Amino acid sequence: MTLNFSGRHYPSAIIMQALRYYLAYKLSYREIEEIFAERNIHFDHSTLNRWVIKYAPQLEVIFRRKKRKVSGTWRMDETYIKIKGQWVYYYRAVDKFGAVIDFYLSEKRDEAAALRFLNKAINHNGLPHRVVIDKSGANIAALDALNIRLWLMGCMLLMIEVLEIKYLNNIVE
Repeated sequence: MTLNFSGRHYPSAIIMQALRYYLAYKLSYREIEEIFAERNIHFDHSTLNRWVIKYAPQLEVIFRRKKRKVSGTWRMDETYIKIKGQWVYYYRAVDKFGAVIDFYLSEKRDEAAALRFLNKAINHNGLPHRVVIDKSGANIAALDALNIRLWLMGCMLLMIEVLEIKYLNNIVE
């Protein structure tokens, strides 16, 4: 899959640079508009919004295809962060070498949210052998539900080993 920039009024390099600024840094549309205006490249912040809506999902697909394989030992954690004035739970997982596996934003911190995160991560990276977590009840419940589902499907050899070791999770934080 490649990005199709046909019919756009700006070169693909400018569009990609604007997308990079928005996706990689904590900048608003208007701030990026101002940065480009200083370089004598003028576009409206609503144009950048349309570019983000059109190209960000396509970029995610491309990046996920090129992502390296992760280790079978995951470290999983969640925290409470503020995004655009709204508090949300930020679930994240890294492998034992620190490579990012996946992340998920949720309004609630419960078994269902943790299970949605795990399913998303497993769909993109495969089933882990071992997951290290802290003492989060939601994560424990989600991993137990996942192991029960594996056991009922007859996949006892694929069941996930769950370790509750607080200090091994420091790599996530």
